[in-house]
Amino acid sequence: MGYVQRVRMILKVALCFSLPLGLFFFTALTVRFTIHFLTVDKCAKMLIQDNSADASLDLWSRHDVQTCTSWNAPIIWEGMFDPDLYDQTHKKKDSSVALTVFAVGRYLDAYLDSFLRSSERHFMSGLPVSYYVFTDTPEKVPHLELGPNRSLTVVKVEKLPRWQDISMMRMKTISEIIRKEIRHCCTHVFCFDVDQVFTGRFGSEALGDSVALLHSHSYHRPNNRFPYDRNPKSEAHMSAGDFYYHAAIFGGSWWNVKALTDSCYHSIMRDKENKVEARWHDESHLNKYFWLHKPSRVLSPEYCWDSRVNHGWDIKITRLLWAPKQYNTLRALSGNN
Repeated sequence: MGYVQRVRMILKVALCFSLPLGLFFFTALTVRFTIHFLTVDKCAKMLIQDNSADASLDLWSRHDVQTCTSWNAPIIWEGMFDPDLYDQTHKKKDSSVALTVFAVGRYLDAYLDSFLRSSERHFMSGLPVSYYVFTDTPEKVPHLELGPNRSLTVVKVEKLPRWQDISMMRMKTISEIIRKEIRHCCTHVFCFDVDQVFTGRFGSEALGDSVALLHSHSYHRPNNRFPYDRNPKSEAHMSAGDFYYHAAIFGGSWWNVKALTDSCYHSIMRDKENKVEARWHDESHLNKYFWLHKPSRVLSPEYCWDSRVNHGWDIKITRLLWAPKQYNTLRALSGNN
């Protein structure tokens, strides 16, 4: 067989494979676009609105991502909203926000100062904000000059022997501070992990009755690969779910956050009685709660992004970044990990 004949044969074989392969991808994209169109069209007509500004959300602006859930709650991405309209709406409603953060042990030294300073630049600008810092060493909390209508309250908490217990027991502590103080002064609550830094606007478009965050490590995964707790003995057990949510941020109206933290705390205590610990501790319980009680608002991973993730082609802006982690050092509290 001559050279020309061999080339012709190779081209014929390539053509035979490329046509059905191209047809497959074209069909897949068409189906995906059709599903996206139908879902967004339904959501646009039945969108859950936490406030009047939600009527302006442009669900069609992002064809590369999911902009609403199956229960018609918006998923907030860059390009979908008018920030000025949201700010004006919440100022008219006299919205105010409590921010809770735990800085226990070495986490305070490593992260709290940069977390608070970056929050002053980017978190809920123009709205009243009350910071609640929970720590075992109040004397080490950095002094900051806060902006207008901003305050900082330091609450001393017990240093528990394991970071897992600190993480899980925060649910009880948050519920208690909401009952004692926050419900009297703030309309909304946001709960944050301290090992993060604000890098862009984290504004009033994030406020809602019940707010969950898509985990940056899981939002591209298929449902069957979400890291839910699969142990049927745990109160956090899940065999299926909608999304995988990150416990580094959750929020909502104060009464909804209190209901969430109460529920998670009681589930954690029932697990302790049964000598069970959920796979990802309070995050597993939080995912179970949001499976049973759907959030009215979901934040995209741009609201808490890990720069180590290599599939963030749909992330146009980062609003909060994971800080570099040194867990081997930071979690060595009282000699235990």
